[in-house]
Amino acid sequence: MSDYLVGVIVRDMKAVGREVEAYPDDASLWRTPPGVTNSGGTLALHLCGNVQHFFGAILGGTGYVRDRAAEFSRRDVPRTEILQQVNGAVAAAERGLAKVTDASLTVRFPEVIAGHTFETGDWLIHLAVHLGYHLGQIDYHRRLVTGRGDTVGAMAAPQLRTARKQEGA
Repeated sequence: MSDYLVGVIVRDMKAVGREVEAYPDDASLWRTPPGVTNSGGTLALHLCGNVQHFFGAILGGTGYVRDRAAEFSRRDVPRTEILQQVNGAVAAAERGLAKVTDASLTVRFPEVIAGHTFETGDWLIHLAVHLGYHLGQIDYHRRLVTGRGDTVGAMAAPQLRTARKQEGA
């Protein structure tokens, strides 16, 4: 299961990058139509911070320090900067998840979240679902503000590590 989580998290973070690139300009990334509270840019910053914190800092020991408030308060961040953060989040996910084994999924996650403790596997599934939820919001936001219905191929089957592929062959 840990191999599959790596594939899903990396796939979805790369899809966040493709979504950001699919906006025609920086301004549309930050537009918030009536009834929409978070722009695509805000959601992308939030996902980058979330992945870099939980997968990078907590599991991977990267030293990343999260500023969650800034994820929601910063505006007009250029796409180039967001894409750099996406790349950092992909690297953080790969680094952190490389330390997760199937056996460690039943161990307590090393951080208490909102006063609760979780098994590592349970928390990682939550994080994967959280990422997918916000990725869908970014996709919908992009389509709404641009009027374009094109896809970025966000739901392609995740690529598993070579050893796993060979086992199933």
